[in-house]
Amino acid sequence: MSLEQLKAFLAKVQGDSNLQDKLKEANSPDEVMAIAKDHGHDFGNEHMSLLSNEDLEGVAGGTISAQQTNCAYC
Repeated sequence: MSLEQLKAFLAKVQGDSNLQDKLKEANSPDEVMAIAKDHGHDFGNEHMSLLSNEDLEGVAGGTISAQQTNCAYC
């Protein structure tokens, strides 16, 4: 579980509209982490709070936000 895994997952999300859609439907940080794990990335929510706004906005051109994923840590 690492920040590097989280950033690698976010990079993958940028190029995958299906993955973006799955994340938009997530209702909790646990669901976000489960989706990431299904795609080969394992990290804990303590790493989600370390992301900058630029990191988050870079995903899907800023279309995925903490509010959309109900992520209290993003």
